[in-house]
Amino acid sequence: MSLINIRNLGVVRAQPLFSTLNFTVNAGDRIGLVAANGRGKSTLLQCIAGTVEPSEGEITKTRGLLVGYVEQNVPSALHSLSFYEAVLSALSPEQIETESWRVDIVLDMLDVPEALRGQQVMALSGGWQRMMMLAHVWVTEPDVLLLDEPTNHLDLGKIAALENWLNALQRDVPVIIASHDRAFLDAVTNKTLFLRERQSPLFSLPYSRARSELARMDASDAKQFERDMKTADQLRRQAAKLKNIGINSGSDLLVVKTKQLKERADKLESTAKPAYQERSAGTIRLTNSGTHAKVLVTLDNVEVCTPDGRLLFKTGQQFIRQGDRIILLGGNGVGKSSFINLLRGAIERPDHQDPGIKATPSVVLGAIDQGLNNLRGRDTPMEAIISRFDIGDQKARTLLAGAGINLDMQSRPVERLSGGQKARLAMLILRLADPNFFVLDEPTNHLDIEGQEALEQELRDKEASCLLVSHDRYFVHAVANRFWMIDRKRLIEVDSPDEFFLQVT
Repeated sequence: MSLINIRNLGVVRAQPLFSTLNFTVNAGDRIGLVAANGRGKSTLLQCIAGTVEPSEGEITKTRGLLVGYVEQNVPSALHSLSFYEAVLSALSPEQIETESWRVDIVLDMLDVPEALRGQQVMALSGGWQRMMMLAHVWVTEPDVLLLDEPTNHLDLGKIAALENWLNALQRDVPVIIASHDRAFLDAVTNKTLFLRERQSPLFSLPYSRARSELARMDASDAKQFERDMKTADQLRRQAAKLKNIGINSGSDLLVVKTKQLKERADKLESTAKPAYQERSAGTIRLTNSGTHAKVLVTLDNVEVCTPDGRLLFKTGQQFIRQGDRIILLGGNGVGKSSFINLLRGAIERPDHQDPGIKATPSVVLGAIDQGLNNLRGRDTPMEAIISRFDIGDQKARTLLAGAGINLDMQSRPVERLSGGQKARLAMLILRLADPNFFVLDEPTNHLDIEGQEALEQELRDKEASCLLVSHDRYFVHAVANRFWMIDRKRLIEVDSPDEFFLQVT
């Protein structure tokens, strides 16, 4: 049963985001919406939700259809409310009077602890804010659910819980999900829409299989375009020969034939479809300054504790060697971030380092935390570059443009950039620091799939030595060659992350 029909939809901002978009949303659809940063995913969801008017085309919905849109950011009106109050506020006054019990049912369904329900929204972690937004929408019992980057800030446990919840939904409730989390899309979708400026293809397949089909389709289009251009060139050559013969012989028939050949070549060139080329959201490149040291960091039974001294875990004796790409696995609250901060402090301030952490003097650290705190919100991208590195304005502008931050954006405060632009700016700063050891905490946050794959490729190709924390299962499998897991207050090495992934799911 068709619930939403989208016909010839298009949106133009500074440039066209998408056009001639046609598809239907049927009962039971689980549609993954895939595109690079800034290519219109959120805008399309807003058009379907009715909060943004498209530039062209139309969206028709069945009478009385209620669309629930879970946006990325928490509205400021909810910041001062408690978790419970924020969800309750989605109901009408009449419903609050007689049906407030619906809030408890939804919070129980999403496994929200009692202790969190009274906490102020602005004091919640990013992950719990995402879950609050989902509850805020779901309590209204929508007929269609729109999710915009729902796994941002979620740990693996919450991602698994969200996957299970979505897969347990009534099958007639369609869901459209804009996401860069490839494993999540594979787990919860049955269709994939690749949003493009023109001719956005839709496949009745989850992401990975759809991506393979898309690659085959694009390759076929490229070959057909090459054949068409070759044929058009041959027709023009043939027309040129006949023209010469016709002029010399005075044959009107050959003149007509020449004209026909040229018309066929013109038509073929005008109708030929070039292979699709994705406009990059900005390049990601890394450097590896290298070192002759074989062992970069030695851990000798380091105790990782909370600020008040409570033991989280002990490292035992561990070594980080050149070429190691180590993923640090563990649930929330076990001490991953505390360990990362301890390690960074020992390298950046060796005079205050933990006696159990020994870093070779040649280590040059490159670090990114999940909050991108190496970016100061009021700095412009230009200031962020030239205040750190001895490069001229022109080179800084060129580097920023290559990272997807155009001239107009270069003079705006960093806090006004999108999440994807901030992530690429942080990666550019990382590159210019020329490190030989990377400590990266959730580096794929806010990166689109193109950016994630570029980062994966750079870490492998540069043979980067790194310690990584990531909840991105695709990224973990693509990058890591060693796996550390925090288990029962001990840091142990495991052969694969799969056992840990199974535990949290």
